[in-house]
Amino acid sequence: MAAISDDLMNILRCPVAVHYTDKGADPGQLRLVKGSWLVCDDSGCKYPIRDDIPVMLVEVGEKWRNVAEADLPVPPPGA
Repeated sequence: MAAISDDLMNILRCPVAVHYTDKGADPGQLRLVKGSWLVCDDSGCKYPIRDDIPVMLVEVGEKWRNVAEADLPVPPPGA
């Protein structure tokens, strides 16, 4: 199970939401789901955490956008 520090969670933001949405003063906040995914409610993007490293690439987050949180695989698949 991934270990993401509170400090890292406080600074990480979804790159899609930060650049392409108008969701207030602090867009792109992420929440930890299933201990292995970072989910952005502003953009709908879902970023896997692999080997304790968040994969914050736009194309990766968008790939999982339409997958329901309940259906996200644990652990996340490799590339």
